[in-house]
Amino acid sequence: QVQLVESGGGWVQPGGSLRVSCAASGSISSVNVMGWYRQAPGKQRELVASIASGGTTTYASSVKARFTISRDSAKKTVYLQMNSLKPEDTAVYYCNVQNLVPTWGGYWGQGTQVTVSS
Repeated sequence: QVQLVESGGGWVQPGGSLRVSCAASGSISSVNVMGWYRQAPGKQRELVASIASGGTTTYASSVKARFTISRDSAKKTVYLQMNSLKPEDTAVYYCNVQNLVPTWGGYWGQGTQVTVSS
């Protein structure tokens, strides 16, 4: 079982920056993907960014060049640095971990609110 605890959300003005963190506890497999999703009111949950255990990253086109995902595997922690934030980035941000070996397992954090407004 894996538990995820997010932190670092909050309110920021447009153009500002925030960093959210997600600390995992429990059994993380050697081959895994850690990522961030977000869900705005009335919208579906969408992938923001992910990073595989080998280092490969994926970004939604809407955040590319503004957001950076990173991980500290020793600490079982994934980070999302968000720069040049826009009002449309307002959402609940959820951490996700997928264990890929020996069997697949997916886990979600409880979410952290990010609000971008003036």
